[in-house]
Amino acid sequence: MSKVSNLILGLFSVSAVPVSAEVISIAAQRYNVPNDTTGVVRPTSGMSMKAVTNYYGAPTSKKAAVGQPPITKLTYPDFVVFFKYSTVIHAVVTR
Repeated sequence: MSKVSNLILGLFSVSAVPVSAEVISIAAQRYNVPNDTTGVVRPTSGMSMKAVTNYYGAPTSKKAAVGQPPITKLTYPDFVVFFKYSTVIHAVVTR
């Protein structure tokens, strides 16, 4: 066989390798479903501080804004919420 036919045969054998992919579905953001494997419903990014306190009540503690941009921390019994200005940037489940 010539070098060209070996190359073509090699390309066909590489293209026959099985390929798999994972399908990821991103549903609409909802605030009333567990968003953690532990089942803890916590605020999601983009919520306002007012919406968080209206929905979850008063936090057990609040750390004043620190830094630039100002980051505020509200602590609840099951999770901690971090705000940039007055918008949620992250909520984590406490252990």
